[in-house]
Amino acid sequence: MGERPIRVLVAKPGLDGHDRGAKVIARALRDAGMEVIYTGIRQTPEMIVEAAIQEDVDAILMSILSGAHMALFPRVMELLRENGVDDVLVAAGGILPDEDIPAIKEMGIKGCFGPGTSTETIIQFVKENVQPERLATEV
Repeated sequence: MGERPIRVLVAKPGLDGHDRGAKVIARALRDAGMEVIYTGIRQTPEMIVEAAIQEDVDAILMSILSGAHMALFPRVMELLRENGVDDVLVAAGGILPDEDIPAIKEMGIKGCFGPGTSTETIIQFVKENVQPERLATEV
């Protein structure tokens, strides 16, 4: 058995148009050897989940600064469940108030990263939390 690169979807849900941080994360993940699909700004939960399924990603990283995370994140998680996607790592970053973190994690979002989080921390988190069986390939 071999192992293929981790496939990560980086998404910007909602109307937030500021994507510099998401692009920095996408480039860092790529430079760490991961395959990265960047969906661009103003993505609906439906668009994010559809892209994740079509691209067969191992992880979804959402970046949000608009404050709409408690409306958008539950919908993404609901759509993943409705589509039987239960083995994909989901993490979020951006402006996430401390008081919202427990509820975000309760939704099934495994990692929450605020401003100033190092790219190395996020890369290590993805590597340690993607389900290994997703990466196994026949040799």
